[in-house]
Amino acid sequence: MIEIELERLLKDAKADPDLKIALLKTRAGNNPVEDFCAFCRSKGYDINAGELFTVGMTASDAKLRSVNGGGVNAIDGWDDAYEQFFSTLIWTN
Repeated sequence: MIEIELERLLKDAKADPDLKIALLKTRAGNNPVEDFCAFCRSKGYDINAGELFTVGMTASDAKLRSVNGGGVNAIDGWDDAYEQFFSTLIWTN
């Protein structure tokens, strides 16, 4: 599950300053999301762009299915897992 991989990566990056710097450098390329995912896979983390972009959509879909058509509103937007990951990474030591 990608959420678990992102948590594991964040924990490892907090403990390893070189990993954190390398992850931040992936944002400077022409295709930062793909660069990030390729780097992660090269380090043994099962992270790919498709799953990264569908994390929020999956949560929204699950919410709608859980009420079996009842009176629940869809989530207007969902969190961007890629941006959330980097926001957390940047602001942590």
